[in-house]
Amino acid sequence: MTIEAAADASSGASASGSSFYAAMRILPRAQREAMFQIYTFCREVDDIADADGPREGRSEALAQWRQDIDALCEGHPPPRLQSYLPSVRAFGLQRADFLAVIDGMEMDVLGDIRAPDAATLDLYCDRVASAVGRLSVRVFGMPEEDGKLLAYHLGRALQLTNILRDIDEDAGIGRLYLPREALAAAGITGNEPSVVALDSALPKACAPLLAQAHEHFIKSDEIMARNSRRVVRAPRIMSKYYHAIFDRLVARGFALPREPVRLSTAAKLMILARYAVI
Repeated sequence: MTIEAAADASSGASASGSSFYAAMRILPRAQREAMFQIYTFCREVDDIADADGPREGRSEALAQWRQDIDALCEGHPPPRLQSYLPSVRAFGLQRADFLAVIDGMEMDVLGDIRAPDAATLDLYCDRVASAVGRLSVRVFGMPEEDGKLLAYHLGRALQLTNILRDIDEDAGIGRLYLPREALAAAGITGNEPSVVALDSALPKACAPLLAQAHEHFIKSDEIMARNSRRVVRAPRIMSKYYHAIFDRLVARGFALPREPVRLSTAAKLMILARYAVI
């Protein structure tokens, strides 16, 4: 993504092809611009993590992002983050959360993740998903305690759903995010992604993550239910999008053959129509 695209984040150009776009488009302008900026930042660093270039070069690119975030939070951002300064000040966006996202991306850069232990997987989920949530709930205007709780639970629900949805895609690039404890409990002893993806015991290995994601969805729903409908409109739409994907994964299962699970435009529009209205 070019610097120009990042600078134009308020238009939603960088997010227009994502399920994120519709959920954020309903927000008032200042919140919408801040959320598109957060999205663009995440997209930029994620593209670095997933690029084909040498690991050293990608680490250097992430290190430059750390310097740029430091400069932004100190009040003198580089050109590519100049438009972010009003949002950082208006919503109190935290340096630690931006940096946590970068740290999560670097976990993919330092080496392809293959069957991490459960604690490492949870740290990864916190960095690449819940940290984004902590930035977002400040923009939404949620109370501090419930905002952090929502970021914790919904971030993990969404990321675990992504992991379960993308097992085959991740295996194609040499990554395997299922925790080693779940693999061992299923009787899977190796960690070669392409081999694990074809193992007949894979459904058993996925079961603990399905249960965890389900519990996180329940907790996040409880938090949103006790907060203003206006404040939680956008995260509720994102939750419903991903819960629909989760339900499709449960219905499909993880035995071979596995058809890709996607949410249709019509399904997204139905969710938007139901939950966008205050």
